[in-house]
Amino acid sequence: MLNKLGQKFTDGFIKYMPSAYVFALLLTILMAVLALIFTESTPLTILEGWYDGFWSLLSFGMQIVLIIITAYCIAQSALLEKGIDKLSKLVQSPSQVYIIVVIAGGLFSMVSFGMIVMTAILARELASRVKGINYPFLIACVYFSGGSWVCGLSSSIPLLLNTENNFLIESGVLESTISTGYSLGSLLNLFIFLMYILIGPLIILLVAPKQFKGKELKDLLDTGAGSEQTIKAEAQSYQLPFRAVSDLLNNAGWLQIAVGLLGVIYIVHHFITKGFDLNFNIIIFIFLVLGMLLHVTPLRFSIAMKRASSNISGILFQYPFYAGIMGIMLASGLGAEISKLLVSIATTDSYPFISFITGAVVNFAIPSAGGEFAVVGPSIIKMVEVLGAGLSQTEVTAMTARASMSIAYGESLSNLLQPFFLLMVFPVMGKGIKIQARDVVGYLFIPFVVFFIIEAILLTYVPL
Repeated sequence: MLNKLGQKFTDGFIKYMPSAYVFALLLTILMAVLALIFTESTPLTILEGWYDGFWSLLSFGMQIVLIIITAYCIAQSALLEKGIDKLSKLVQSPSQVYIIVVIAGGLFSMVSFGMIVMTAILARELASRVKGINYPFLIACVYFSGGSWVCGLSSSIPLLLNTENNFLIESGVLESTISTGYSLGSLLNLFIFLMYILIGPLIILLVAPKQFKGKELKDLLDTGAGSEQTIKAEAQSYQLPFRAVSDLLNNAGWLQIAVGLLGVIYIVHHFITKGFDLNFNIIIFIFLVLGMLLHVTPLRFSIAMKRASSNISGILFQYPFYAGIMGIMLASGLGAEISKLLVSIATTDSYPFISFITGAVVNFAIPSAGGEFAVVGPSIIKMVEVLGAGLSQTEVTAMTARASMSIAYGESLSNLLQPFFLLMVFPVMGKGIKIQARDVVGYLFIPFVVFFIIEAILLTYVPL
């Protein structure tokens, strides 16, 4: 029954949901109009905020591009392809693929939300080997699995709270840092993680469509594309018919391995001196070095990177538009106004849920946990201080951590209906096929509703 209902929602989203780019254009106009109506900002202030915001995610966008292409480069290595081949022989049905992808993705994303690219690679390779998989639904599974990142090592809000001299401390909103023991190490966070790993696969199985005819990867691939030759074969095709120094250097495995080993030395040094400090830059560097070592020669590595870069246009031109929306929210004060409205109705019992709703709603305009928290965080923390008047500092700190994590959980959950981060998945899953957000997001509506209810209950009743 649920799979039929899920298909109805999917059909509805296919009919009415535009592409991620059009979604960004509509949101831009909507946020500008709301800013004019509900704030005292002038049209010029909003326009300048939009323009200034355009460039605020350039660094982040480049990091996302590098994570995608370096991870995809690794996936094209002979060693990884052999491993996936062995795994695919153990997987006999689409249901098993869906479960493996959701669980593996949930575990990968606990390390970093950038690891969703590895989940996408695994899913794509399994889809090419296992019959009967509804490929748009598999993309939904990959995207769904990434939600657990909010519980893990790259969760930006709890890491920010535990960072010395963060903007909240410098602006006087907080007096000191808040240990991750109150956030990532809490019982509440454990329950949310278990929800993704244990309940998530069950929901996915219940909503999995039985129809797969015309929806398999082989059915969606561009028939005119032809089969792609191996990286090794393409590398050999570039060689001159006579012995040349240029060919010797292009295929010099010793040269690339030497540089790769230098990278390994730095990676070891990084973790020895900084502990398990994972950030975008070190993850990208690890992927880059691993790709160099796996592909051995400079020419093979270059070919793999070229192929990995062939489907990233969505990120390159759409991220600035979403950054512009964030700029409107910040420059006009609209984000702060929304959070103040929700804060005004909060009580000691309802503040986690109010924070949760705030995170979910504002995420549609600011699809970045860190950027969103910069807008709504101060108001939410001030709300906690008012509600916690008369309580001990330890209790107020715990309330602040709960409210902040509630924002993070809301932001992460509403990503299921916000196509922004699908741009991380499509360069891998959408290569060689015609696929849009509308073909995927509908499958996530029921999981969104179920998780919304579960998380609301957990946030309200489970202690830190």
